[in-house]
Amino acid sequence: MRVKNWTYVLKGTRLLDLNPVVFVTSAVVILGFVAASFIWLDAMAEFFNAAQAWIANTTGWFFVLAINAILIYVIYLGFSRFGKIRLGGEDAKPEFTLLGWFSMLFSAGMGIGLLFYAVAEPMYHLVTPPHGAEPHSLMAYKDAMRTTFLHWGLHPWGVYALVGVALAFFAFNLKQPLSIRSIFYPLLGDRIYGFWGHLVDIVATVATLFGVATSLGLGVSQINGGLNHIFDLPESSTIQVALIAAITGIATISVVAGLNHGIRRLSEANMLGAAILLLFVLVVGPTLFILNGFVENLGLYLNDFFYLALWNETYSAGDWQNAWTVFYWGWWIAWSPFVGMFIARVSRGRTIRQFVAGVLLVPTLLTFLWLSIFGDAAMYFELFEEGGIAAAAQENLTTSLFVFLDRLPGASFAGSIVTVLASTAGVLATLIIITFFVTSSDSGSLVIDMITAGGKTEPPVAQRVFWAVTEGAVAAALLVAGGLSALQTAAIATGLPFAALLLLLIWSLHRGLSGARASGA
Repeated sequence: MRVKNWTYVLKGTRLLDLNPVVFVTSAVVILGFVAASFIWLDAMAEFFNAAQAWIANTTGWFFVLAINAILIYVIYLGFSRFGKIRLGGEDAKPEFTLLGWFSMLFSAGMGIGLLFYAVAEPMYHLVTPPHGAEPHSLMAYKDAMRTTFLHWGLHPWGVYALVGVALAFFAFNLKQPLSIRSIFYPLLGDRIYGFWGHLVDIVATVATLFGVATSLGLGVSQINGGLNHIFDLPESSTIQVALIAAITGIATISVVAGLNHGIRRLSEANMLGAAILLLFVLVVGPTLFILNGFVENLGLYLNDFFYLALWNETYSAGDWQNAWTVFYWGWWIAWSPFVGMFIARVSRGRTIRQFVAGVLLVPTLLTFLWLSIFGDAAMYFELFEEGGIAAAAQENLTTSLFVFLDRLPGASFAGSIVTVLASTAGVLATLIIITFFVTSSDSGSLVIDMITAGGKTEPPVAQRVFWAVTEGAVAAALLVAGGLSALQTAAIATGLPFAALLLLLIWSLHRGLSGARASGA
């Protein structure tokens, strides 16, 4: 099907009249899940375990194939003839400074997860190496860091970049509503106004909400773990639900304040707090070991990139990948409508080449720096000092960061100063997790609002409040019904159908770019 005159494909408010279908259907599905999780706790816990095992075992190969195909296409876009296209037209100017732009990219894309896993994941892999090394061996140390880099590197940012550039191009250049269904016009034509368009937006809404809820669940688990470690506050689902309620209230205030006054300022505060914590660990930790490790980790990641990216645990017949790599791929894909739409919203005025380079490379390098500073500092304590961090990660992932911070600043300070600095670092880390929680929640709410409001960039305030509260309710339901297993299942289950949509999105975007370029739009 050829589509001509792209600029006028979605003219007027025809798409906006269909909002209630997406809003009501998505809300019923999600609230029905919340109710079932609280009513049938045991049955839902069994369901989560069974669903996670089945999806990971059956479709893991598809996740691996899909996420690699997405990354390849995004890299192609950056180097292709389409790279010169400016999002918003030739006269468009960036709305935000580079610092503000990168701050919002990083906060929305990785925030809570990095704080949760920067220490926990390398330490966990050290004890249970994924690629056959002996636990705590030299190869296990290297494997732990290169595998962590794989999960947090180019692949997730490739997914975000694909959705972001597609939304930005269709919305800003072709004047279409900022909605997922708009991207599929080159394939579906006027059918985006009916059932198929509704289905696309409903899948995107549910995937976004469960992807964000997964991060919120991880974040509140770590907040509870940190408060337990520092102040002996008990770790329990009751405490976690209370924390979700309190922090969701703060997030609701932020999302009502809007993008410039609420989300942007919180994102910049996140980056400031994260930078302080990062510099603290780098300066008082094993600085030279960390810097050497950062360079070597990059080498390990790049040298073994294709092996790691396509490894599917075929010949070892294990199930390690299901709990880690497949979970991550599902999580990132489930997050992609949220992060993609958010970065599209803040990226007007950038060329596609600048967009791809900025989204794919800068946050990846910042992520690698973060992982090296925390991960290699923890490795140092395991290798050359008393250790215990890896054992703590095996026992409880949520407290491994705080056990690590207790090891700082090391033997060069007196005991009382060690206690003060470690406690201060732990409190700072907890505060950063809270602000990342708020940023993820209000950013996610804004994105879901835009999808269910037919692409309006300033959706109704009442609708923003509804989705902010609903995100907190879903995170609470997942934690109560199944804890970490439920969070993983939610990410994989909602990521699976959206992974298929993303492969179709590549085809549709390419047709859209080619058609618009041919017509001069």
